Amino acid sequence: MTLPLPVVPDPMGTAEGPVRPAASSARLTVAEWLRFGPFLAQIVVTRRCNLSCGYCNEYDDHSAPVPFETLDRRLLKLHQLRTWVVCLTGGEPTLHPDLVRIVSRMSELGFRRRQLITNGYLLTPKLIEALNGAGLTDLQISVDGVERNATTVKVLDRLRGKLVDLGRHARFQVVVSAVIGSAPPQEALEVVRFTRANGLTPRIILLHDGSGRLNLSTDELAAYREVKRQLGHAGREAADYREELIARGRAPFRCRAGSRYLYVDEFGKVAWCSQTRASFARDLETYSLDDLRQQFHTSKSCSEGCTVGCVRTASAYDGWRSQTG
Repeated sequence: MTLPLPVVPDPMGTAEGPVRPAASSARLTVAEWLRFGPFLAQIVVTRRCNLSCGYCNEYDDHSAPVPFETLDRRLLKLHQLRTWVVCLTGGEPTLHPDLVRIVSRMSELGFRRRQLITNGYLLTPKLIEALNGAGLTDLQISVDGVERNATTVKVLDRLRGKLVDLGRHARFQVVVSAVIGSAPPQEALEVVRFTRANGLTPRIILLHDGSGRLNLSTDELAAYREVKRQLGHAGREAADYREELIARGRAPFRCRAGSRYLYVDEFGKVAWCSQTRASFARDLETYSLDDLRQQFHTSKSCSEGCTVGCVRTASAYDGWRSQTG
């Protein structure tokens, strides 16, 4: 999910009052956070998923959920690092039996934005109301097309009722990402129309391959351009690199993954992102200011063709700052 570029915040607490975590010491100072600290952390709560989309390499069908106590330690560490936004991901996070409790803990710790990425299949009015009460601020659901096909069942025909429920019950922001790359591209237009009709926020994303690279057919490109036209100004995002990537095949940027953006897998390892887990791994619980500083300044060889929007957005704030290998 794309997060807004931050203004200089007061990362000491929430509008409701100071943060009182159960145990947290040696937090980054405000000055340290402003220089190197995380804007966004995505944390895997379970690798298991109830679906098996053909393009996805971020799930399995058997892993146990990460225990709440383990996740609590990781959230405390992210609090210590003064993380601005925390997003629960997977696998499929709604398979976690303690999901509502996890979101409540995120609220207690004072993270400014508390996000969830889901395929939507397990959402019910009861769960949506529970997430309202727990303090969820943002939910993202991606819809790959209209009709199921050999690649995906994460389609509008299966999810219409869930989106209607979100429109009726959610008090948090719901972003519905129409996907181009896994279904006939014109189906993305219907997803956008349905999203708007139900009071939700539409977005367009382009499916990347397992290495994070982009490959668009002529029809997909035409559909993408039409959706962007219909979305107008609302279709623009911070660090919108995609036009350059489409035109030139490369869109260089100074990647701050491992610093401004943290991807925390189910084993508690920090990676640059979900697609580079084999390239870099550090234990979150021992992650330090030195790690943040080092990764801030580390050039990533994959950055020119990267399509991981959350990394690009989190990195855009510091694009003017120097970076050496």
